[in-house]
Amino acid sequence: MKTIKVLEKAKKDKVIFINLQFTDMLGCLKEVTAPVQSLPDIMKYGAWFDGSSVEGFARIHESDLYLKPDPSTYAIVPWLSSSAGNTARLICDIYSPDGSPFEGDPRSILKKAIKMAADMGFEYNVGPELEFFLFKNGPTNCLPLDNGGYFDLATDESNTIMREITAALETFGIEVETCHHEVAPGQYEIDFKYGEALRTADRLLTLRVTVKAIAQKHGLRASFMPKPVMNMAGSGMHVHQSLFNKKNKKNVFFDYKDKYKLSKTAYNFIAGQLHNIKGMTAVLCPTVNSYKRLVTGFEAPVYISWARINRSALIRVPHWFEDKPNSARIELRCPDPACNPYLAFAVMLAGGLDGVKKNMRLTQPVEENLYKFDEEKLASRKIDTLPSSLYEAVNELRNNDFIQGVLGKHLYQKYMRIKTREWNEFKMQVTEWELEKYLDI
Repeated sequence: MKTIKVLEKAKKDKVIFINLQFTDMLGCLKEVTAPVQSLPDIMKYGAWFDGSSVEGFARIHESDLYLKPDPSTYAIVPWLSSSAGNTARLICDIYSPDGSPFEGDPRSILKKAIKMAADMGFEYNVGPELEFFLFKNGPTNCLPLDNGGYFDLATDESNTIMREITAALETFGIEVETCHHEVAPGQYEIDFKYGEALRTADRLLTLRVTVKAIAQKHGLRASFMPKPVMNMAGSGMHVHQSLFNKKNKKNVFFDYKDKYKLSKTAYNFIAGQLHNIKGMTAVLCPTVNSYKRLVTGFEAPVYISWARINRSALIRVPHWFEDKPNSARIELRCPDPACNPYLAFAVMLAGGLDGVKKNMRLTQPVEENLYKFDEEKLASRKIDTLPSSLYEAVNELRNNDFIQGVLGKHLYQKYMRIKTREWNEFKMQVTEWELEKYLDI
Protein backbone atom coordinates (compact mmCIF):
# COMPACT_ATOMS: atom_id res chain seq x y z
CA MET A 1 0.00 0.00 0.00
CA LYS A 2 1.41 3.40 -0.96
CA THR A 3 1.26 6.57 1.15
CA ILE A 4 -1.56 8.09 -0.91
CA LYS A 5 -3.66 4.95 -0.36
CA VAL A 6 -3.05 5.09 3.39
CA LEU A 7 -4.39 8.65 3.50
CA GLU A 8 -7.42 7.67 1.40
CA LYS A 9 -8.05 4.58 3.52
CA ALA A 10 -7.81 6.52 6.78
CA LYS A 11 -10.41 8.98 5.50
CA LYS A 12 -12.73 6.20 4.32
CA ASP A 13 -12.33 4.34 7.64
CA LYS A 14 -13.21 7.48 9.64
CA VAL A 15 -9.91 7.36 11.50
CA ILE A 16 -9.35 10.01 14.14
CA PHE A 17 -6.14 8.67 15.74
CA ILE A 18 -3.04 6.89 14.44
CA ASN A 19 -0.95 4.58 16.63
CA LEU A 20 2.66 4.45 15.42
CA GLN A 21 4.08 1.15 16.69
CA PHE A 22 7.61 -0.21 17.10
CA THR A 23 9.46 -2.54 19.45
CA ASP A 24 12.31 -2.11 21.86
CA MET A 25 15.11 -4.68 21.62
CA LEU A 26 13.32 -6.99 24.07
CA GLY A 27 10.28 -7.21 21.79
CA CYS A 28 7.96 -5.05 23.92
CA LEU A 29 5.53 -3.16 21.71
CA LYS A 30 5.75 0.64 22.00
CA GLU A 31 3.58 3.26 20.35
CA VAL A 32 3.19 6.97 19.74
CA THR A 33 -0.34 8.24 19.14
CA ALA A 34 -1.09 11.16 16.84
CA PRO A 35 -4.31 12.78 15.58
CA VAL A 36 -5.16 11.87 12.00
CA GLN A 37 -4.54 15.48 10.91
CA SER A 38 -0.81 14.79 11.38
CA LEU A 39 -0.86 11.72 9.14
CA PRO A 40 0.19 13.39 5.85
CA ASP A 41 3.29 14.90 7.46
CA ILE A 42 4.07 11.68 9.34
CA MET A 43 3.86 9.60 6.16
CA LYS A 44 6.16 12.04 4.35
CA TYR A 45 8.68 12.97 7.02
CA GLY A 46 8.18 10.61 9.98
CA ALA A 47 7.56 11.37 13.65
CA TRP A 48 10.31 12.30 16.13
CA PHE A 49 10.55 10.65 19.55
CA ASP A 50 12.96 10.46 22.48
CA GLY A 51 15.06 7.32 22.03
CA SER A 52 16.76 7.70 25.42
CA SER A 53 13.47 6.79 27.11
CA VAL A 54 13.34 3.35 25.45
CA GLU A 55 15.29 0.45 27.00
CA GLY A 56 18.60 -0.01 25.19
CA PHE A 57 18.02 2.53 22.43
CA ALA A 58 20.10 5.68 22.81
CA ARG A 59 22.00 7.75 25.35
CA ILE A 60 20.56 11.02 26.61
CA HIS A 61 22.89 13.18 24.52
CA GLU A 62 21.98 11.39 21.26
CA SER A 63 18.33 10.70 21.92
CA ASP A 64 16.57 12.12 18.84
CA LEU A 65 15.18 9.37 16.62
CA TYR A 66 12.22 9.27 14.27
CA LEU A 67 9.62 6.74 13.19
CA LYS A 68 8.88 6.10 9.53
CA PRO A 69 5.64 4.13 9.00
CA ASP A 70 5.51 1.10 6.72
CA PRO A 71 2.36 1.79 4.62
CA SER A 72 1.68 -1.94 4.12
CA THR A 73 1.04 -2.36 7.87
CA TYR A 74 -1.96 -0.01 8.01
CA ALA A 75 -4.93 -1.56 9.84
CA ILE A 76 -7.86 -0.56 12.03
CA VAL A 77 -7.52 -1.52 15.70
CA PRO A 78 -10.86 -3.30 16.28
CA TRP A 79 -11.09 -2.88 20.08
CA LEU A 80 -10.52 0.90 19.82
CA SER A 81 -13.41 1.55 17.44
CA SER A 82 -16.14 3.93 18.57
CA SER A 83 -19.02 5.99 17.20
CA ALA A 84 -16.78 9.06 17.41
CA GLY A 85 -14.25 7.51 15.04
CA ASN A 86 -11.67 4.77 14.68
CA THR A 87 -8.01 4.25 15.55
CA ALA A 88 -5.57 2.81 13.00
CA ARG A 89 -2.09 1.47 13.55
CA LEU A 90 1.07 1.61 11.45
CA ILE A 91 4.22 -0.38 12.26
CA CYS A 92 7.31 1.76 11.89
CA ASP A 93 11.00 1.57 11.14
CA ILE A 94 13.32 3.69 13.28
CA TYR A 95 15.78 6.17 11.80
CA SER A 96 18.61 8.34 13.09
CA PRO A 97 18.60 12.13 12.47
CA ASP A 98 20.92 11.72 9.47
CA GLY A 99 18.32 9.53 7.74
CA SER A 100 20.12 6.22 8.20
CA PRO A 101 18.35 3.19 9.73
CA PHE A 102 18.86 3.20 13.51
CA GLU A 103 21.31 0.43 14.39
CA GLY A 104 19.32 -0.49 17.50
CA ASP A 105 16.06 -1.09 15.61
CA PRO A 106 15.23 -4.83 15.70
CA ARG A 107 13.13 -4.53 12.51
CA SER A 108 16.15 -3.10 10.73
CA ILE A 109 18.31 -6.01 11.95
CA LEU A 110 15.87 -8.50 10.36
CA LYS A 111 15.83 -6.49 7.13
CA LYS A 112 19.62 -6.80 6.93
CA ALA A 113 19.43 -10.58 7.36
CA ILE A 114 16.73 -10.78 4.69
CA LYS A 115 18.97 -8.78 2.34
CA MET A 116 21.79 -11.25 3.06
CA ALA A 117 19.47 -14.04 1.90
CA ALA A 118 18.32 -12.02 -1.13
CA ASP A 119 21.93 -11.47 -2.20
CA MET A 120 22.28 -15.27 -2.21
CA GLY A 121 19.12 -15.59 -4.31
CA PHE A 122 16.78 -16.67 -1.47
CA GLU A 123 13.57 -15.62 0.20
CA TYR A 124 13.05 -16.69 3.82
CA ASN A 125 9.61 -17.89 4.89
CA VAL A 126 8.56 -18.79 8.43
CA GLY A 127 5.50 -20.18 10.19
CA PRO A 128 5.55 -19.79 13.99
CA GLU A 129 3.29 -21.76 16.33
CA LEU A 130 2.60 -19.42 19.23
CA GLU A 131 1.48 -20.83 22.59
CA PHE A 132 0.06 -18.86 25.52
CA PHE A 133 -1.98 -19.16 28.71
CA LEU A 134 -5.28 -17.60 29.73
CA PHE A 135 -5.55 -17.04 33.49
CA LYS A 136 -8.51 -15.97 35.61
CA ASN A 137 -6.51 -13.83 37.98
CA GLY A 138 -3.25 -12.02 38.66
CA PRO A 139 0.45 -12.93 38.62
CA THR A 140 0.75 -14.27 42.18
CA ASN A 141 -1.90 -16.98 41.84
CA CYS A 142 -2.22 -18.15 38.25
CA LEU A 143 -5.54 -19.99 37.90
CA PRO A 144 -5.97 -21.42 34.38
CA LEU A 145 -9.17 -20.58 32.52
CA ASP A 146 -10.05 -24.30 32.17
CA ASN A 147 -8.90 -27.82 32.98
CA GLY A 148 -8.57 -28.95 29.36
CA GLY A 149 -5.73 -30.81 27.67
CA TYR A 150 -4.29 -31.26 24.20
CA PHE A 151 -6.96 -30.70 21.48
CA ASP A 152 -9.76 -30.85 24.05
CA LEU A 153 -13.08 -29.29 23.12
CA ALA A 154 -13.26 -25.65 24.12
CA THR A 155 -15.53 -24.44 26.90
CA ASP A 156 -18.19 -21.86 25.99
CA GLU A 157 -16.07 -19.07 27.47
CA SER A 158 -12.81 -20.06 25.78
CA ASN A 159 -14.63 -20.70 22.50
CA THR A 160 -16.05 -17.17 22.59
CA ILE A 161 -12.64 -15.67 23.36
CA MET A 162 -10.80 -17.59 20.63
CA ARG A 163 -13.45 -16.63 18.07
CA GLU A 164 -13.09 -12.97 19.05
CA ILE A 165 -9.30 -13.19 18.79
CA THR A 166 -9.55 -14.80 15.34
CA ALA A 167 -12.01 -12.14 14.12
CA ALA A 168 -9.80 -9.35 15.43
CA LEU A 169 -6.72 -10.81 13.74
CA GLU A 170 -8.61 -10.99 10.45
CA THR A 171 -9.30 -7.25 10.80
CA PHE A 172 -5.52 -6.81 10.80
CA GLY A 173 -5.27 -8.94 7.65
CA ILE A 174 -3.88 -11.96 9.51
CA GLU A 175 -5.24 -15.25 8.20
CA VAL A 176 -5.55 -17.72 11.09
CA GLU A 177 -5.17 -21.31 9.89
CA THR A 178 -5.92 -23.15 13.15
CA CYS A 179 -6.26 -22.58 16.87
CA HIS A 180 -6.58 -25.26 19.53
CA HIS A 181 -6.19 -26.14 23.18
CA GLU A 182 -2.64 -27.07 24.13
CA VAL A 183 -1.27 -29.60 26.65
CA ALA A 184 -1.66 -27.62 29.87
CA PRO A 185 -4.90 -26.35 31.46
CA GLY A 186 -5.71 -22.89 30.12
CA GLN A 187 -3.05 -23.15 27.39
CA TYR A 188 -3.77 -22.41 23.72
CA GLU A 189 -2.01 -22.20 20.37
CA ILE A 190 -2.75 -20.02 17.34
CA ASP A 191 -1.18 -20.74 13.95
CA PHE A 192 -1.44 -18.31 11.08
CA LYS A 193 -0.49 -18.50 7.44
CA TYR A 194 3.15 -19.26 6.64
CA GLY A 195 4.85 -16.27 5.02
CA GLU A 196 7.77 -13.93 4.46
CA ALA A 197 9.80 -13.30 7.63
CA LEU A 198 9.34 -9.53 8.05
CA ARG A 199 5.56 -9.67 7.60
CA THR A 200 5.37 -12.68 9.91
CA ALA A 201 7.30 -10.85 12.64
CA ASP A 202 4.88 -7.91 12.29
CA ARG A 203 1.97 -10.34 12.60
CA LEU A 204 3.44 -11.97 15.70
CA LEU A 205 3.57 -8.63 17.49
CA THR A 206 -0.01 -7.95 16.41
CA LEU A 207 -1.11 -11.38 17.62
CA ARG A 208 0.41 -10.88 21.06
CA VAL A 209 -1.24 -7.51 21.62
CA THR A 210 -4.55 -8.79 20.22
CA VAL A 211 -4.65 -11.81 22.53
CA LYS A 212 -3.90 -9.60 25.53
CA ALA A 213 -6.52 -7.00 24.57
CA ILE A 214 -9.32 -9.54 24.03
CA ALA A 215 -8.41 -11.42 27.22
CA GLN A 216 -8.48 -8.19 29.23
CA LYS A 217 -11.91 -7.39 27.79
CA HIS A 218 -13.16 -10.66 29.33
CA GLY A 219 -11.48 -9.99 32.69
CA LEU A 220 -8.69 -12.49 31.97
CA ARG A 221 -4.91 -12.28 31.89
CA ALA A 222 -3.11 -13.59 28.81
CA SER A 223 0.51 -14.63 29.36
CA PHE A 224 3.27 -15.42 26.88
CA MET A 225 5.65 -16.25 29.73
CA PRO A 226 7.57 -19.41 28.76
CA LYS A 227 6.94 -21.29 32.05
CA PRO A 228 4.29 -19.60 34.21
CA VAL A 229 3.25 -22.66 36.26
CA MET A 230 5.59 -25.25 37.79
CA ASN A 231 4.96 -28.88 36.77
CA MET A 232 2.87 -27.81 33.76
CA ALA A 233 3.95 -27.66 30.14
CA GLY A 234 5.61 -24.40 29.15
CA SER A 235 4.75 -22.21 26.17
CA GLY A 236 6.96 -22.51 23.12
CA MET A 237 7.10 -20.93 19.70
CA HIS A 238 8.14 -23.65 17.28
CA VAL A 239 9.14 -22.04 13.98
CA HIS A 240 8.76 -23.73 10.58
CA GLN A 241 11.27 -22.42 8.05
CA SER A 242 12.11 -22.69 4.38
CA LEU A 243 14.07 -20.91 1.67
CA PHE A 244 12.56 -20.09 -1.71
CA ASN A 245 14.30 -19.18 -4.96
CA LYS A 246 13.74 -15.46 -5.52
CA LYS A 247 13.41 -15.86 -9.28
CA ASN A 248 11.21 -18.91 -9.83
CA LYS A 249 9.55 -18.91 -6.36
CA LYS A 250 10.29 -22.62 -5.86
CA ASN A 251 11.16 -24.12 -2.50
CA VAL A 252 14.90 -24.81 -2.51
CA PHE A 253 14.63 -27.12 0.50
CA PHE A 254 12.83 -29.77 -1.57
CA ASP A 255 14.52 -32.69 -3.35
CA TYR A 256 12.28 -35.54 -4.47
CA LYS A 257 15.19 -38.01 -4.73
CA ASP A 258 16.35 -37.59 -1.14
CA LYS A 259 15.28 -39.96 1.66
CA TYR A 260 13.92 -37.06 3.69
CA LYS A 261 12.88 -35.12 0.56
CA LEU A 262 15.38 -32.43 1.54
CA SER A 263 17.95 -30.72 -0.69
CA LYS A 264 21.65 -30.20 -0.02
CA THR A 265 20.82 -26.54 0.72
CA ALA A 266 18.37 -27.65 3.41
CA TYR A 267 20.97 -29.92 5.02
CA ASN A 268 23.54 -27.11 4.99
CA PHE A 269 20.97 -24.74 6.50
CA ILE A 270 20.17 -27.19 9.33
CA ALA A 271 23.89 -27.70 9.95
CA GLY A 272 24.40 -23.94 10.18
CA GLN A 273 21.64 -23.53 12.72
CA LEU A 274 22.90 -26.42 14.85
CA HIS A 275 26.43 -25.02 14.66
CA ASN A 276 25.33 -21.54 15.83
CA ILE A 277 22.44 -22.52 18.10
CA LYS A 278 24.23 -21.96 21.41
CA GLY A 279 25.07 -18.40 20.40
CA MET A 280 21.49 -17.87 19.19
CA THR A 281 19.80 -19.14 22.35
CA ALA A 282 20.03 -15.89 24.35
CA VAL A 283 17.91 -14.30 21.60
CA LEU A 284 15.52 -17.21 20.99
CA CYS A 285 15.01 -17.95 24.72
CA PRO A 286 15.66 -14.52 26.21
CA THR A 287 14.52 -14.63 29.84
CA VAL A 288 15.55 -16.27 33.11
CA ASN A 289 12.21 -18.06 32.99
CA SER A 290 12.87 -19.45 29.48
CA TYR A 291 15.22 -22.05 30.96
CA LYS A 292 12.55 -23.37 33.33
CA ARG A 293 10.83 -24.57 30.12
CA LEU A 294 13.95 -26.08 28.56
CA VAL A 295 14.04 -29.19 30.73
CA THR A 296 13.36 -32.85 29.98
CA GLY A 297 9.91 -34.31 30.47
CA PHE A 298 7.77 -31.56 28.94
CA GLU A 299 8.38 -32.03 25.18
CA ALA A 300 10.81 -29.10 25.23
CA PRO A 301 14.01 -29.55 23.20
CA VAL A 302 17.26 -29.73 25.13
CA TYR A 303 19.59 -31.76 22.90
CA ILE A 304 21.30 -30.28 19.84
CA SER A 305 20.24 -32.76 17.17
CA TRP A 306 17.83 -33.18 14.28
CA ALA A 307 15.35 -35.85 13.20
CA ARG A 308 12.32 -36.65 11.07
CA ILE A 309 9.81 -38.01 13.56
CA ASN A 310 11.57 -37.45 16.89
CA ARG A 311 9.99 -34.57 18.79
CA SER A 312 12.76 -34.61 21.40
CA ALA A 313 15.17 -33.31 18.74
CA LEU A 314 15.94 -29.60 18.44
CA ILE A 315 15.21 -29.48 14.70
CA ARG A 316 12.50 -31.66 13.21
CA VAL A 317 11.62 -32.33 9.57
CA PRO A 318 7.80 -32.40 9.45
CA HIS A 319 5.88 -34.54 6.95
CA TRP A 320 4.20 -32.83 4.02
CA PHE A 321 2.15 -33.99 1.05
CA GLU A 322 4.56 -35.01 -1.71
CA ASP A 323 2.46 -33.30 -4.38
CA LYS A 324 3.06 -30.00 -2.54
CA PRO A 325 6.87 -29.57 -2.75
CA ASN A 326 6.62 -25.93 -1.67
CA SER A 327 5.62 -27.23 1.76
CA ALA A 328 9.11 -28.64 2.39
CA ARG A 329 10.39 -27.14 5.63
CA ILE A 330 12.25 -27.64 8.89
CA GLU A 331 11.00 -26.87 12.40
CA LEU A 332 13.17 -25.27 15.08
CA ARG A 333 11.62 -26.13 18.45
CA CYS A 334 13.51 -24.10 21.07
CA PRO A 335 12.27 -20.48 20.58
CA ASP A 336 9.68 -19.23 23.03
CA PRO A 337 7.00 -16.53 22.78
CA ALA A 338 8.92 -14.08 25.00
CA CYS A 339 11.47 -13.46 22.22
CA ASN A 340 11.67 -10.43 19.97
CA PRO A 341 10.49 -11.98 16.66
CA TYR A 342 12.58 -9.62 14.52
CA LEU A 343 15.79 -10.59 16.27
CA ALA A 344 14.80 -14.26 16.52
CA PHE A 345 14.13 -14.59 12.79
CA ALA A 346 17.30 -12.61 11.99
CA VAL A 347 19.63 -14.93 13.92
CA MET A 348 17.79 -18.05 12.71
CA LEU A 349 18.12 -16.98 9.08
CA ALA A 350 21.73 -15.85 9.39
CA GLY A 351 22.70 -18.99 11.32
CA GLY A 352 21.26 -21.20 8.59
CA LEU A 353 22.82 -19.17 5.77
CA ASP A 354 26.17 -19.51 7.52
CA GLY A 355 25.86 -23.26 6.96
CA VAL A 356 24.92 -22.78 3.30
CA LYS A 357 27.82 -20.40 2.64
CA LYS A 358 30.36 -22.66 4.33
CA ASN A 359 28.86 -25.91 3.01
CA MET A 360 28.61 -27.27 6.55
CA ARG A 361 28.10 -31.02 6.84
CA LEU A 362 25.17 -32.28 8.86
CA THR A 363 25.47 -35.04 11.43
CA GLN A 364 23.25 -38.13 11.23
CA PRO A 365 19.66 -37.74 12.50
CA VAL A 366 18.74 -39.11 15.92
CA GLU A 367 15.34 -40.82 15.77
CA GLU A 368 15.48 -42.31 19.29
CA ASN A 369 13.97 -40.69 22.37
CA LEU A 370 16.79 -38.46 23.56
CA TYR A 371 15.25 -38.06 27.00
CA LYS A 372 16.15 -41.71 27.70
CA PHE A 373 19.83 -41.25 26.85
CA ASP A 374 22.23 -41.21 29.79
CA GLU A 375 25.33 -39.01 29.88
CA GLU A 376 27.54 -41.78 28.53
CA LYS A 377 25.32 -42.43 25.52
CA LEU A 378 24.98 -38.71 24.77
CA ALA A 379 28.77 -38.37 24.88
CA SER A 380 29.30 -41.43 22.65
CA ARG A 381 26.92 -39.95 20.05
CA LYS A 382 28.51 -36.49 20.45
CA ILE A 383 25.15 -34.91 21.26
CA ASP A 384 25.54 -31.55 22.98
CA THR A 385 22.89 -29.65 24.94
CA LEU A 386 21.47 -26.13 24.87
CA PRO A 387 22.50 -23.68 27.58
CA SER A 388 20.65 -24.48 30.81
CA SER A 389 20.36 -20.91 32.09
CA LEU A 390 20.30 -17.34 30.86
CA TYR A 391 23.79 -16.97 32.31
CA GLU A 392 25.12 -19.79 30.12
CA ALA A 393 23.25 -18.49 27.08
CA VAL A 394 24.68 -14.98 27.49
CA ASN A 395 28.20 -16.45 27.72
CA GLU A 396 27.61 -18.49 24.56
CA LEU A 397 26.52 -15.33 22.73
CA ARG A 398 29.64 -13.58 24.06
CA ASN A 399 31.73 -16.34 22.44
CA ASN A 400 29.96 -16.31 19.05
CA ASP A 401 31.38 -13.53 16.88
CA PHE A 402 29.12 -14.47 13.97
CA ILE A 403 25.82 -13.96 15.85
CA GLN A 404 27.22 -10.78 17.39
CA GLY A 405 27.78 -9.53 13.84
CA VAL A 406 24.18 -10.30 12.92
CA LEU A 407 22.93 -8.20 15.84
CA GLY A 408 25.38 -5.40 15.18
CA LYS A 409 27.74 -3.80 17.68
CA HIS A 410 25.25 -1.30 19.10
CA LEU A 411 22.38 -3.72 19.69
CA TYR A 412 24.66 -6.54 20.84
CA GLN A 413 26.30 -4.42 23.54
CA LYS A 414 23.00 -3.00 24.78
CA TYR A 415 21.34 -6.43 24.75
CA MET A 416 24.19 -8.01 26.68
CA ARG A 417 24.07 -5.28 29.29
CA ILE A 418 20.31 -5.72 29.77
CA LYS A 419 20.50 -9.52 29.98
CA THR A 420 23.50 -9.51 32.32
CA ARG A 421 21.62 -7.12 34.60
CA GLU A 422 18.54 -9.38 34.44
CA TRP A 423 20.62 -12.40 35.49
CA ASN A 424 22.26 -10.48 38.33
CA GLU A 425 18.86 -9.36 39.62
CA PHE A 426 17.66 -12.97 39.54
CA LYS A 427 20.74 -14.19 41.43
CA MET A 428 19.83 -12.03 44.41
CA GLN A 429 16.25 -13.27 44.71
CA VAL A 430 15.23 -15.44 47.67
CA THR A 431 12.42 -17.75 46.51
CA GLU A 432 9.69 -19.61 48.37
CA TRP A 433 11.43 -22.87 47.45
CA GLU A 434 14.63 -21.72 49.17
CA LEU A 435 12.76 -20.68 52.29
CA GLU A 436 10.98 -24.03 52.51
CA LYS A 437 14.21 -25.92 51.85
CA TYR A 438 16.72 -24.04 53.98
CA LEU A 439 15.02 -21.81 56.55
CA ASP A 440 15.31 -24.34 59.37
CA ILE A 441 18.88 -25.40 58.70
